[in-house]
Amino acid sequence: MASSAAASSSASAALARLPGPTQPRALPRSGWREHRRPRRATVRCSFAPVETARIKVVGVGGGGNNAVNRMIGSGLQVAAALPDPSWFGIEFALSAGIEFYAINTDSQALITSQAQYPLQIGEQLTRGLGTGGNPNMGEQAAEESREAIATALKDSDLVFITAGMGGGTGSGAAPVVAQISKEAGYLTVGVVTYPFSFEGRKRSLQASPESTCNYLSCLLSDICLVKYITNFLLLSRFSMSRIHFSCVYPFQALEALEKLEKSVDTLIVIPNDKLLDVADENMPLQDAFLLADDVLRQGVQGISDIITIPGLVNVDFADVKAVMKNSGTAMLGVGVSSSKNRAQEAAEQATLAPLIGSSIEAATGVVYNITGGKDITLQEVNKVSQIVTSLADPSANIIFGAVVDDRYTGEIHVTIIATGFPQSFQRSLLADPKGARMVEAKEKAASLAHKAAGAVVQPAPASTWSRRLFT
Repeated sequence: MASSAAASSSASAALARLPGPTQPRALPRSGWREHRRPRRATVRCSFAPVETARIKVVGVGGGGNNAVNRMIGSGLQVAAALPDPSWFGIEFALSAGIEFYAINTDSQALITSQAQYPLQIGEQLTRGLGTGGNPNMGEQAAEESREAIATALKDSDLVFITAGMGGGTGSGAAPVVAQISKEAGYLTVGVVTYPFSFEGRKRSLQASPESTCNYLSCLLSDICLVKYITNFLLLSRFSMSRIHFSCVYPFQALEALEKLEKSVDTLIVIPNDKLLDVADENMPLQDAFLLADDVLRQGVQGISDIITIPGLVNVDFADVKAVMKNSGTAMLGVGVSSSKNRAQEAAEQATLAPLIGSSIEAATGVVYNITGGKDITLQEVNKVSQIVTSLADPSANIIFGAVVDDRYTGEIHVTIIATGFPQSFQRSLLADPKGARMVEAKEKAASLAHKAAGAVVQPAPASTWSRRLFT
């Protein structure tokens, strides 16, 4: 019995030494939250900051400032509308939109500018009174403010320089601004207008150097010389010591376009006279200048929308840079249609537009953008693409974007930028459009003959209407 009791006692002692059931650890409510928080954090999403191309539009002079105001009024600065990311617990940063700069020597003009960043140049030289139509003074003003201009353009990817050729600040300062931009390594695109013929021979010759050698003889025999001097004496805000200087200087060789061509990667010149071919005969004078500003806007927007707005077909900045870097002279075409056959009509308008002035077949690069509302169809995008590609050289570098924008519901907008034209062709186009086309036709025939001697010539496009577009 004793041994039995001893065994029972030792068994009880062994059982006592065994671990008992685990008791839940009591935590305060705050501690329980802290304990559970890491598990909740594992379902959150975190993205690195999203960077978009940094685009700046710089309006130089009166014409450039007006164009910038037009762009801002059209809503060009709104690149994309995105939902609040906090709704989804997503943490990221998006840099979108376009920065607008207005550069001028006239302080009064900058007061009315809608640009985010107005910049007065040449304060010591002009005292904020403008250049009096003297491009040399505009150039000196830009050189005086070179450091301020460089600071304004800092950290850009793409810089548009828009100006009206023929004036003092636009013709003189725009090449300096372009030079600063290109030397800094930014993709620099000039979008400028060539003066209306009714603006006078003086402005046209300041815009282009081709006929400057004949300027003195033409101007002395022109009755508008009297009008020019009279208006200058009445309207000039400069002292009498500067009147002689401003009147004499236009007789020298002014090379605004040539200087600008050397300082940009791509130069788009819009001859205002060609707008007369698409304008109504009864269009008021003010509307004609507004039309010129709007064409400048469309040229800038056609490129910037491809980069900044997520679309049906996305094109990144590197694609655009590949086509427009060091590409020289470019032509602009714009087409808009809301008809039943809107895709074909918009494409034909863009390729036939007087602003192109030439067949896009001569271009080495083509950038085109198709914009429509939510009702735009895949077939319509394909139709526009077929028309453009059938006219372009098969070896040309072609990129395009398709953008959906609710503002254009019921319409299709097509913008074409054709690059790689020789400088000589553009100058001859401004001076003699018919002669330029004859030269182009001869060069094209010679090129085809050369190709035929060494290789089989590619067959012409099948569609008959496309072959008649530029005849």
